[in-house]
Amino acid sequence: MKSIRLMSVLSLLVVAACSNINPPEKPSPPPSPYAGDLPIDRIQLPEGFQIDVYAEGVDNARSMDLSPNGTLFVGTRGEGNVYALQDSDGDNRNDQKYVLAEGLKLPNGVAFRDGDLYVATVNQILRFNDIEANLENPTYEVIYDDYPTETHHGWKFIAFGPDDKLYVPVGAPCNICKSEDEVFASITRMDPDGTNMEVVQHGVRNTVGFTWHPETGDLWFTDNGRDWMGDDQPACELNHAPRDGMHFGYPYCHQGDLADPEFGDQRDCSEFTPPAQKLGPHVAPLGLEFVTTPNFPDDLNGHLIIAEHGSWNRSTKIGYRLMLVRLNGNEAVSYEPFAEGWLDQAADEAWGRPVDVEFMPDGSMLVSDDFANAIYRIWYEG
Repeated sequence: MKSIRLMSVLSLLVVAACSNINPPEKPSPPPSPYAGDLPIDRIQLPEGFQIDVYAEGVDNARSMDLSPNGTLFVGTRGEGNVYALQDSDGDNRNDQKYVLAEGLKLPNGVAFRDGDLYVATVNQILRFNDIEANLENPTYEVIYDDYPTETHHGWKFIAFGPDDKLYVPVGAPCNICKSEDEVFASITRMDPDGTNMEVVQHGVRNTVGFTWHPETGDLWFTDNGRDWMGDDQPACELNHAPRDGMHFGYPYCHQGDLADPEFGDQRDCSEFTPPAQKLGPHVAPLGLEFVTTPNFPDDLNGHLIIAEHGSWNRSTKIGYRLMLVRLNGNEAVSYEPFAEGWLDQAADEAWGRPVDVEFMPDGSMLVSDDFANAIYRIWYEG
């Protein structure tokens, strides 16, 4: 039996060599086990997956974006800083941390494009030109400064879409309200130089994470449901926007089928686009990514991993995990845990809160945590 298996392996290697096929590099563990204070041994992962701490002491680590050269840019919310992290010795742990800016107002969102770093504060978009050549002495310019100054849901996730435009959400300035200014509860976009800002999606209470399907280019985004309708409603949402100009219900309708007690009599739920997947109530879904790496098991590729930050006002905590949403085309067919353990359910206490996910070139996945001030690395050993 062993000889047959060996012959099969040799045959595959010969075919690969003759076809000039280079199998993807397998992610490797750090050279030594993690010896810090974070209890990552509590994290439950699917069989074959491992977790380590890529960086710690990254205060209030929130949204992330990775440059082609391997520099990880990290925004914050309450801390007011923007960081650049590097792994200069290639051991899969951060060993260089640069503070690019301090004292900014909710600089959550970061996006890297053509050598430049974009950062979103409450009402501005900043651009750090040629940032990797200026990590020691960074400067920035303001390319847009006309977003609202309201801080309630004022922190922003940003990303460049397939159309090479910068997408910027503007959350509702309240828990539940109706604003005459269409920029609130929306997703906007602009050109890379800050011109031609326009609203492209409506009825979005507060999205702090979006991405585009790797094949169709469709926009997928999370949305945080309203508060104070009880422990178990409304559901937070995963939404799918295959075109511009859609409306996802806020403030009239939640989770696609639940009328708001204050505004629901003004418009019917049937007028709006329902979520592709109802998520847990108050789980606070934030960053999300499609799995596209060949280094994850085949049955995960093409599906979504979502970071759930966790509830803040529910009588029993929920969320504090990574969830997997499987898709069949544009239809969500399952919603299941991928990584859990940041929440001690018996004690109803959490030691960490996942915020964003980012894939590395070797197929490993980074996860930021603004409560534990850390970034984790998850990879598949098989």
